[in-house]
Amino acid sequence: MALIHICVVLALLLAADSVAAGESPRREIRFAVAAQFAPFQSRNPQGQLVGLNIDLGNALCVQLNVRCTWVDQVLVENFPALEARQFDAIMGMAPTSTRRRWVNFTDELYPFTTRLVARRTSGLLPTVRSLKGKRVGVLLGSNREAFARAQWAPKGVIVKSFWLNDELARSLVAGDIDATLQGTVEIREALLDTVDGQDFDFLGPAISAELLGSGVAIAVRKPDTALRNALNCALEQLMQSGEYQRIIQPYRLDAVSVAPND
Repeated sequence: MALIHICVVLALLLAADSVAAGESPRREIRFAVAAQFAPFQSRNPQGQLVGLNIDLGNALCVQLNVRCTWVDQVLVENFPALEARQFDAIMGMAPTSTRRRWVNFTDELYPFTTRLVARRTSGLLPTVRSLKGKRVGVLLGSNREAFARAQWAPKGVIVKSFWLNDELARSLVAGDIDATLQGTVEIREALLDTVDGQDFDFLGPAISAELLGSGVAIAVRKPDTALRNALNCALEQLMQSGEYQRIIQPYRLDAVSVAPND
């Protein structure tokens, strides 16, 4: 009950913060999202935004009794547009020290794991020694792209960026790239759980690095402490009520395939 009271207070502070800034009391949260990262955020055949981040964002808005507005972006990391108040927050980003220079983050919404995916028979491992001269696919604008270009590309790994996971998966199956650096959830849906993915698997151990981060959160402007605190409180309420578990369960965040050489 105490948490509910705290969240009510934070919601009131959120409205008051808008008034203090010379704006109308906050009645909506405008979330920016790059809708090409299924199953976290994408568009279904009817053009509607769907995915885990969409479900969580909508639930947070319900908890705070505000309207959710989704602003589809080409790139996830559009900090200039956030600063220009084209939206209030960026949904679904990995907090890293580089990104914290520009924005603040809420508590983590959920963890993620980064793995190398390639043909089982390739013998590849997520090391520069193993991947030198190999073509590794990453998603454009992702933290995995930032990691691969900073840590692997200068040492001879060929990094190729793709807009969509489906395009990346097709290139891997066709042999146009040798491997991909991916989060376990999205690559399962795009490839490993499909007929075309039967010859592929996670190879080597999970990769941990500050550039990759270890979870997903919501980015807000640095002065927007009221919004960040309100979102954190709403997230805690969802967890305590069981609604959070109901939302994330279908996405199998804890189901990780284990390769034979792990």
